[in-house]
Amino acid sequence: MSKVEIYTWSRCPYCIRAKGLLTQKGIEFTEYTIDGDEEARQAMSVRANGRRSLPQIFINDLHIGGCDDLHDLEAKGELDKLLQQPVS
Repeated sequence: MSKVEIYTWSRCPYCIRAKGLLTQKGIEFTEYTIDGDEEARQAMSVRANGRRSLPQIFINDLHIGGCDDLHDLEAKGELDKLLQQPVS
């Protein structure tokens, strides 16, 4: 099973939408809710190649991007392939 991590803000509609897709697919994920925590956001930004928008999503430590990126992968049929890869 893949390791899925998502950085969020609790009231962010894009975060809620991304988590909804993962939940709908039955994917377990680790959520880092970083509301107002600038140090946590900076650490996320380092992992996300400078991106500071939320959510930021990682599958097996590979930076996927945000909500739109996640939904694009789903629409292309590529998300399931990523999720089926074992944790390295």
